[in-house]
Amino acid sequence: MSGRHAAEGVDGVDAGNEPEQSLLRVVGGAPTPEELAAVTAVLAALEAEAAAARATTPRSSAPSGWSSRAARLRAPLASGPGRWRSFSG
Repeated sequence: MSGRHAAEGVDGVDAGNEPEQSLLRVVGGAPTPEELAAVTAVLAALEAEAAAARATTPRSSAPSGWSSRAARLRAPLASGPGRWRSFSG
């Protein structure tokens, strides 16, 4: 045997005695190898599509000032003597 499978022991553990970390875990049923391959291919395609979308989406370091809600708030009107002197309306 050659390749990765040649280094595996009988119990599926690498020759370095470190167990492989699986990305998928079957919690019920008995899927065939073909079904597992199909699910793996679909999940890999979805992840590749999401990674491509993240790569093409421009990143902005800070939100635009135009979208700031605080900028749309005005200062409260102060009442009192002499406040309407400059009114020219």
